[in-house]
Amino acid sequence: MNVRVGTMPYDTTQALIDGSVTFDGTPATVETADIASDVFRRMVRGREFDAAELGLTVYLRTFDGGESPFVAIPAFPARVFRHSCVFVNTASGISRPQDLAGKTVGEFGMYGQDSGIWIKGILSDDYGVTPDQCRWVIGGLDRPMPPFDFVPQTRPAGVHVEEAPPGRSLGAMLEAGEIDALVSSNAPQSFLDGSPAVARLFPDHETVERDYFRRTGIFPIMHTVVLAKSAVALRPDLARTVYNGYLAAKNAGLERYRSGRKVYQVRTMLPWANALFERNAELFPDDWWPYGLAANRTALDTFLRYHFEQGLSARRLTCEELFAPEFLDT
Repeated sequence: MNVRVGTMPYDTTQALIDGSVTFDGTPATVETADIASDVFRRMVRGREFDAAELGLTVYLRTFDGGESPFVAIPAFPARVFRHSCVFVNTASGISRPQDLAGKTVGEFGMYGQDSGIWIKGILSDDYGVTPDQCRWVIGGLDRPMPPFDFVPQTRPAGVHVEEAPPGRSLGAMLEAGEIDALVSSNAPQSFLDGSPAVARLFPDHETVERDYFRRTGIFPIMHTVVLAKSAVALRPDLARTVYNGYLAAKNAGLERYRSGRKVYQVRTMLPWANALFERNAELFPDDWWPYGLAANRTALDTFLRYHFEQGLSARRLTCEELFAPEFLDT
């Protein structure tokens, strides 16, 4: 049986894509895309893969009709600290998180994408700013785009959510002052180009994010890996096979960094990469990107709480409902 896999190219998956790590020797076709939502769409709408990377919230929304057609394994190829994902118009009067109350905020793709759920939850927990205090505009980042059409576009009661005007992108609206702030998994081009009209809400986001990790132990998870239940029914060992492949690929990525210290990370063009590695080693455990449930339960439970509190789940889901039973003790 050839296993069809859809995943994005990261350090955690590169060994699967280049074939240096296999799925326990099982023949596999690994496909990727320019943007993660293309992989998500192909899995959710077209069922084009036996296993695929999915955004956590995309996976959770497949439970809206009752039973999901997918089951997850505790492999998490994408994580990002999210204080850095909030951008503001410099004329908006926003200089601290509490200033977001009463403002109009853009969000890429859908109300409640992974990065948005994390930062909304953090803003609520740490700064007292809840989503209902803002007005939300959904659209494309640097080009006009309708909301994602492969998952339900949930509009929580009591929260004002609207779509960006036709022909307008959120990045352009932020720079023009048509929205006050923006939550996005990617940085808007206006910020990358150095526009004086656009800045980060947390300019020293690394310091804030390191403090967040010290306080909570959470390295926010964006994506997991799911399998089609129909594929698992045909091959009961598929979940373990795919998990072993993703785990081996992630470990190969970790080892590249560990062994790279000896040669000052010459494989990367980033100057002083070793200094960053050593600084991170003071904060993170040796495996700073763990798979399995035990090491990730706090982060997952927090995300599930946020998803429910933000009106995106009818009830608070649990890890036991999301992940294949054979991984509940990992």
